[in-house]
Amino acid sequence: MTYRIDIRRKAAKNLQKLPADVKKLLFLLIEDLKADGPFQISWPNYSPLGDNKYHCHLKHSWVACWIWFKDSLEIEVYYVGSREKAPY
Repeated sequence: MTYRIDIRRKAAKNLQKLPADVKKLLFLLIEDLKADGPFQISWPNYSPLGDNKYHCHLKHSWVACWIWFKDSLEIEVYYVGSREKAPY
């Protein structure tokens, strides 16, 4: 079972501003989301945010947030960037 991953436009814009090592980690996270779904307990500081939203740290100062549309195989990454500006 493979999940479909969409990246919101705003997250895609922020992606361009990330350091190269953080981009690599994001792409690894996306591969894990595709393969295993929204529950990424092996990632640092992974936690549910409520309302089917989740987040984890890519590095100490960088986070990714996503939403899982229940009863579907669709996950949307809605934020990638500094944890100071994270929408939670």
